[in-house]
Amino acid sequence: MRLAAVILAAGEGTRMKSSRPKVLHPVCGVPMVLWSVQSAKELGAEPIVLVVGNGAEAVKEVVGDQVLYALQAQRLGTGHATLQARELLQGRAEVVLVLYGDMPNLRVETLARLYALHRERKPAITLLSVLSEDSMGFGRVVRDEAGRVREIVEEAVATPEILAIKELNCGVYCFDAEWLWAHLPLVPMTQPKGEYYLTDTVGLAIKEGRPVEVVTITDVSEVQGINNRVHLARSERALRERILERLMLEGVTVTDPASTYVEASVRVGRDTVIHPNTYLQGQTVIGERCTIGPNSLVRDTRIGDDCQVLFSVLEEAVVEHRVRIGPFAHLRPGAHLGDEVHMGNFGEVKNAYLAPGVKMGHFSYVGDAHVGEGANIGAGVVTCNYDGRRKHRTVIGEGAFIGSGAMLVAPVKVGRKAKIGAGAVVTHDVPDLTLAYGVPARPQRRLDDEAEDHEPE
Repeated sequence: MRLAAVILAAGEGTRMKSSRPKVLHPVCGVPMVLWSVQSAKELGAEPIVLVVGNGAEAVKEVVGDQVLYALQAQRLGTGHATLQARELLQGRAEVVLVLYGDMPNLRVETLARLYALHRERKPAITLLSVLSEDSMGFGRVVRDEAGRVREIVEEAVATPEILAIKELNCGVYCFDAEWLWAHLPLVPMTQPKGEYYLTDTVGLAIKEGRPVEVVTITDVSEVQGINNRVHLARSERALRERILERLMLEGVTVTDPASTYVEASVRVGRDTVIHPNTYLQGQTVIGERCTIGPNSLVRDTRIGDDCQVLFSVLEEAVVEHRVRIGPFAHLRPGAHLGDEVHMGNFGEVKNAYLAPGVKMGHFSYVGDAHVGEGANIGAGVVTCNYDGRRKHRTVIGEGAFIGSGAMLVAPVKVGRKAKIGAGAVVTHDVPDLTLAYGVPARPQRRLDDEAEDHEPE
């Protein structure tokens, strides 16, 4: 049975008190509407129609061409919103799944159960219900003596007896497509708001004697919609716990899940340890056997195997294998650290490549530079890359030694195995195997080509 999906995302979200459309607020780094789009795609729905209204153009820009769009120009309820998709979907699928753009915690496994029961029983409607002490404002699922759905009663009109029912209608449905498109125009207007509610299709099916099936869950967090910032934080917490649980089951150690924040798009290799107050964001990929944190932020960065990142910030960087960073280091966009680089405390690298084996001492800044293999950058070294108008590049040769407090005024090149004395200000190129020092730095003498390796300052 071909499956199509309708995702309702036209609401104004006034309780969010935001200039941003509600469905674009991120949950674990992903705009909440994309969680629903991804679930529908994983379920095999094709096509997917996103019903938009408030902030339609902004929503389209984020979601892109992976869905079709229907516009609900007037906010006349969920039934009216779903009807806007009829022209795009009629005749293209046997089953229509209806979801919401503000329900990001709904598991695809739950939707798969809903779809499977609908395919098996072939009712007019298969709805999702939840058992909950907190009504969340949902309607009650009223059953007859045989356990069949008799009606859905909205909370606003429910009697005390009905209000005592703990089975709630979540508003998520699988419909027989032909039945849905024929009956949506028959949904009555509900006063006093003058709106048409999708819930009323259940009453139409029951009145006709058509079966209505139910999949019941107990995890309330799956179906709690987001209407304000409190709900947003609650949803974020639940999804974060789910992400961390997946990582731990895949072999990652998270020493304190309550204080660890990992976005949905992050990938982490097994035997890596994530310490408290660590944030892993965006398209970050971390290899195996690493130690990350505590108190570190890694965004859109690739880290290889056997690395250590301690009390540091890494943004849009590449870190190869067996690299040690921190504490209190900062990799800015374009930083690339080769194998076995050591970057000490309070160092900063921006748009620069540090080749394998480079030792970069503390309190140093390397920007717009290429540092050759095995070079040593002493404490307090600065590449002066900006002249007030343009950025310039610094090249440090293989095995070079840059003494503490030296300033390299770009554009400048320090040759292979050259040595720069402490406190020097280098304004001109320094040849290979040359000792230079002073302000400004001047070549003093040639060095032995067999000069021994230096330990980091």
